[in-house]
Amino acid sequence: MKTVKNDVVEHIIALSNDLRWEIGEDFHDSLAEGIYADAAEIVKKTVVKDQQSRNKQFDAQLDQIVTSKIWGFPIMFLILALVLWITIIGANYPSAMLGELLLDTIHPMLKNGAAAIELPSWLSGFLIDGVYLALAWVIAVMLPPMAIFFPLFTLLEDFGYLPRVAFNLDYLFKKSGAHGKQALTMSMGFGCNAAGVVATRIIDSPRERLIAIITNNFSICNGRWPTQILIATIFIGAVVPEYLSGIVSVGAVIGIAILGMAFMFASSWLLSKTLLRGEVSTFHLELPPYRPPRFWKTIYTSLIDRTLIVLWRAMVFAAPAGAVIWLISNVEISGQSIAYWLIDYMDGFGFLIGLNGVILLAYIVAIPANEIVIPTILMLTVLVTGISGGEGAGVMFELDSISATGDLLKAGGWTLLTAINLMLFSLLHNPCSTTIYTIYKETKSFKWTVVATVMPIVLGFVVTFLVAQIWRIF
Repeated sequence: MKTVKNDVVEHIIALSNDLRWEIGEDFHDSLAEGIYADAAEIVKKTVVKDQQSRNKQFDAQLDQIVTSKIWGFPIMFLILALVLWITIIGANYPSAMLGELLLDTIHPMLKNGAAAIELPSWLSGFLIDGVYLALAWVIAVMLPPMAIFFPLFTLLEDFGYLPRVAFNLDYLFKKSGAHGKQALTMSMGFGCNAAGVVATRIIDSPRERLIAIITNNFSICNGRWPTQILIATIFIGAVVPEYLSGIVSVGAVIGIAILGMAFMFASSWLLSKTLLRGEVSTFHLELPPYRPPRFWKTIYTSLIDRTLIVLWRAMVFAAPAGAVIWLISNVEISGQSIAYWLIDYMDGFGFLIGLNGVILLAYIVAIPANEIVIPTILMLTVLVTGISGGEGAGVMFELDSISATGDLLKAGGWTLLTAINLMLFSLLHNPCSTTIYTIYKETKSFKWTVVATVMPIVLGFVVTFLVAQIWRIF
C-alpha cells in the first residue's frame, strides 16, 4: 500500500513540474498548493485505514489465542490466578500497616483514654473491644484487597478481555441453564460477592439474572481467601515434605476455588430445572476491540463506585456483630459465658460434620463479615479451653506467626479433617450480611433472598457431613 501511495505522489509531482512551463509560474504555484493539499488528505485517509486494518488484524490474531479451545481456558485461569496473587500478596503490606495503626496503636489509645475518664469497664469493653475492634478488623482486612482487586478487574474490562471470558464460558453456562454473561458476574464475585450480585444487572433475562444472583456466593470473595490460605498452609501443607508444602497449599486453595465453580454450574442447572424453569436466552456477544485502559478513570470508578460503597455496607453490619461477640463472651449464665453454653450446645452437631462448636458459633456471629472469622475463632478457642493468649474475653485477635496460630488451633482439638471441612464450609456457607442485603435490594424479594441464603449453607452441611463420614470410615 505504501508503494502505491508513493507512486501516486511522485506522479503528481512530475505532472506539476511539466505544467510549470505551460501555464506560468503564478498559476502553477496556486494549482500546486491545491494538488499537495489533496494529496495530503488522500495520504491521511489511507494511513488511517491502514492503521485500522492493522488494529483489526492484531485483534483477530489475539482472539485466536485467548478464545481458542486449546489456550482459552488455561490463559483465563492463569490471568485470574495472577490477579488473585497480586491482590493477596499486594494486600499484605497495607493490611499490616492498617492493622498496626488501628489495632496496635489506636485500640490501646482508646482503652487508655477510657480508663483516664473512668469509663465503666463494661461500657469500654462493649464499645472499644466489641464495636471498634470489629470495625477495625473489617477495614484492615477488607479494604486493601478490594482496593487492588477492583481496579485490576476494571482494567481487564476496559482492555476488552472480560468479554472474551464470557465467550469462553458461554457454552458451559448455557449447558447449566444460565446466561453466558454470568461468567463476568462470577469473576466479579471473586473480589466481593455483593459487587458480583450488583454486576448481574448486565443480564437482561430476569430468570437467568436470579440464577446468577443466587449462585454468586460460590465465588470465593476476598473475605474468605485469607481463611483458605491460612488453613491450607497450616494443615494441608504439613502433610507433605517441607519443600512441597507451598505448592500443595496453593494447589489446595485453587482446588477449592475450582470446586466453587463446579457448584455454581451444578446449582445453576438444578435451579433451571426446578424453581427457575425456562428456556436459555440467546444473545449475540459482540467482542469489542482491544484498547488501552483508562487508568485514572478506572481507579476512580473502582475506589468510589465499588470499593468504598461495599466497605461502608460491611462496616454497617460489622459494628453490631462486634457488639454481639463481646456480649456473648462476657455475659454469664450459671457461672459460664453465653458463648461457652452455645459452643457446648453445638459441639455435637459440629463433630457430626467434622467441625466443632467454636467454628459454628464463629460463623454465626461473623455473618456480617467473613474477615472476622479467624480472629473470632482464636478468641473463642482461648475462651473455652483456658489456653493462655489473647487480650480478654470478647477481644478478637490474631497471632504474629502462622506456626503460633497452628499451635493454638491444634491445642483446641483441630485435626486435618477439621481443616479440610473448614475450607469446604468456608466455600459453602451463607453469604455475609452485606451480600444478603444486596440480594434483597436487587431482587426486591424476601423469598429469593432466603433461597440465596439457605441453599449454600444446606449444601455446606451435606458436603461436610459426607466428607466426615467417609473420612472416619477409611
